[in-house]
Amino acid sequence: MNPILMDIPSEFTTDRLRIRMPMPGDGKALYEAVRASLEELKDWLPFAQKEMSEEEAEIALREGHLRFLKREDLWLLLFDKDTNQLIGSSGLHRINWYIPKFEIGYWIDTRYSGQGYMTEAVEGIAQYAFNDLKAKRVEIRCDALNVKSRAVAERLGFPLEVIMRNEGMSADGTTVRDTCVYAKIQ
Repeated sequence: MNPILMDIPSEFTTDRLRIRMPMPGDGKALYEAVRASLEELKDWLPFAQKEMSEEEAEIALREGHLRFLKREDLWLLLFDKDTNQLIGSSGLHRINWYIPKFEIGYWIDTRYSGQGYMTEAVEGIAQYAFNDLKAKRVEIRCDALNVKSRAVAERLGFPLEVIMRNEGMSADGTTVRDTCVYAKIQ
């Protein structure tokens, strides 16, 4: 079946989070979360190498909304259920619908770091992939030096399958890096 014909939830919840696809109008919240977290994010994410404008954030979100609808990339935003504050971003990327398999990527607003939100979000997203999207494989890939990202995968019981040496570049494009691949299968 062509993935665009699949009826998949565009929103779901966990204990503390509402997780949903990006919507027009989310740009200001994304801009504020990235701006508050830029110093921490720039070590790991290419988009964080320079501050984006509020308009650029809105454009990115609208493009993400379209890619979600086309089933090309399932970007997800993380909102605190009680306050409706955007606290991070995640999603299912590098999709192969024929297997199906997905890669979970994630970052959290620094102001909410260390409170278990990301672990809760990734656990919910993995269950969404396995239960709603019938995934056979869900991966988490991260820079081998990204201790916090690795800790999320390890807390959730994602086995480390391989450390691919000299597989990627640092977020700023200056250094060759190793990549860890964690995966769960079903």
